[in-house]
Amino acid sequence: MGLLESIPTHMDYQGQKLAEQIFQAVIIVFAIVGFAWGYYCEQFVQTIYILGAGFVLSCLLTLPPWSIYRTSPVSWQKVDISEPTQGKKKRKEKSK
Repeated sequence: MGLLESIPTHMDYQGQKLAEQIFQAVIIVFAIVGFAWGYYCEQFVQTIYILGAGFVLSCLLTLPPWSIYRTSPVSWQKVDISEPTQGKKKRKEKSK
């Protein structure tokens, strides 16, 4: 279990944005190329194959949390334990 726990499984917000942009760019490029090749060959199945290859490539590029997606970590605030938190007291308003 130690080996699996040492693998990073997170992305920061900038990494998520970059992964989404890469995913969209790869899909669009492969769709255009696939459509052009399918039109040239006059076989729609070639378009589907090329688009499927683009989908697989984009998944390999964006789904694993590569280190390029973890360059801007979020700095969280420290927990303030000096004062215990209490629930807010509800005010009772008297209507006259």
